[in-house]
Amino acid sequence: MQIGRRGFLAGTAALGVAQAARAASPMGQARGPVQANWPSLVDHYRYPDWFRDAKLGIWSHWGPQSVPEQGDWYGRFMYMQGHPMYEHHLKTYGHPSKFGMKDIQKLWTAERWDPDALIARYTRAGAKYFMSLGCHHDNLDCYDSRYHAWNSTRVGPKKDVVGIWEKAARRAGLKFGISNHVAHAWHWYQPAYGYDPVGPHQGERYDAYRLQKSDGAGLWWDGLDPQQLYTGRHAVIPDGIDSIEAMNQWHDAHNGQWVEHGPPGDTRFVTNWLLRQTDMIEKYRPDMVYFDDYGLPFGPVGLEAAADYYNRSIEWHGKIDVVLTGKQLKPHERFGIVQDVERGFTDRLWDEPWQTDTCIGDWFYNVARLNDRSYKTAEMVMQRLADVVSKNGNLLLSIPQPGDGSIDAEEEKILDGMTRWIAVNGEAIYGSRPWTRYGEGPTVLTAGMQNESNASAFTPQDIRFTTNNGALYAAMLAWPSGPVTIASLARGKWQGEVEQVTLLGGGPVRHRHDGAGLHFTLPPRPDGGFVPIVRINGRGLHA
Repeated sequence: MQIGRRGFLAGTAALGVAQAARAASPMGQARGPVQANWPSLVDHYRYPDWFRDAKLGIWSHWGPQSVPEQGDWYGRFMYMQGHPMYEHHLKTYGHPSKFGMKDIQKLWTAERWDPDALIARYTRAGAKYFMSLGCHHDNLDCYDSRYHAWNSTRVGPKKDVVGIWEKAARRAGLKFGISNHVAHAWHWYQPAYGYDPVGPHQGERYDAYRLQKSDGAGLWWDGLDPQQLYTGRHAVIPDGIDSIEAMNQWHDAHNGQWVEHGPPGDTRFVTNWLLRQTDMIEKYRPDMVYFDDYGLPFGPVGLEAAADYYNRSIEWHGKIDVVLTGKQLKPHERFGIVQDVERGFTDRLWDEPWQTDTCIGDWFYNVARLNDRSYKTAEMVMQRLADVVSKNGNLLLSIPQPGDGSIDAEEEKILDGMTRWIAVNGEAIYGSRPWTRYGEGPTVLTAGMQNESNASAFTPQDIRFTTNNGALYAAMLAWPSGPVTIASLARGKWQGEVEQVTLLGGGPVRHRHDGAGLHFTLPPRPDGGFVPIVRINGRGLHA
């Protein structure tokens, strides 16, 4: 849901406190022309050329929730009796009153993590930018955090994960980004303060409810405050609920909504968020920041963070040369930051650059995807890339890692398939710009977020266009087994003249051009071949 008046007023109340805290911090407040309001962001922002040229990024959406290998939102669902993740946790680790998410974080060891080798593989697969997860809803900062003791230098791998990724990405010549999801931790974590509504542990509160800093004396978390990790009692379920259905309904209504305001009556969380966000920016100078938020988090405080980031970019580069993304943006907001469409599509060619982010499996590693072979294939990834780029967008692709930091054999095969395709077809992607229309074909895509699982399979008649260096490119989203007709290029509807058609990686293709379109036949699909692209040279191709 959008922030609303209540959230905006709460953000306004927190703004002065947050500004004062940051001004007194070692980072200070960046000085520059960009002010903390939408008109100023829109007036000063220009989409960087590097982002428009890059087209493909790879994301390490990796943190302690990868350890159980059960998929997304483990840190919430492990505290909800009846959920499969609760049952897994009970069987594998014990009851969440005794073994909580803080203890899962300790198990994140990263013992097989080889960041340079992974970055090299991602680069071969076509990535031009790389994104590290900075902090998720589980509230563990995956970096050397100045303002949050629960961070990966003290808990889990005992490493500055973001900093190590940043150095590896820059050594490889990639642009570097950080994702920040922590604005939602304060409501997302509230089931950790709950209890089992039924069974032998009925009514026994989970670890977040009862643990204080003093309880860690002599233990591995000595000196750390669990209340800082679990964020405090902001929406705690009352005693007396005695069914799983009623418990779920309560959580859905009171802490399960996607809100963009801070905890009511508590400015500390929002202040700490701004300090942590600025700390990440100042330490790692990211080229891109991904906010897992509808619009910007916390109303005016989010605007303050955006303006600060842009002004720091001016200090670093002499101009705003960075990308900040948000979701579900209002039309005017899409010219002040970049719209991100999570696991979804657009059904039109956008005037402004945008990004879709998706994953070959679950956001956090789920071993079931390996066991049942349910990852997206390399063909599916490149279909998405061709579709997104034709509509003026970029694709950010997550390759999930288990807690040890490796990737599995099936993921390696997917990346290898991407590598082979990019080696042949990269000229149609990198540095390209949209044509006058994005494409044609029978498959109808519904615009929106988190709807990709409902999409129909693409056909050979689904064609996507790009332009680059004076040529027009046409990608067939499935390999055709017979003649191809591109109706968008029909004489009469289109005034250009086709002189040559070339299959990338395959050589010249005989063609015919008439009032019905451009006609040609491709050779049979080779082993491992998918999403063929033809380069069309001629006159008036941009008409």
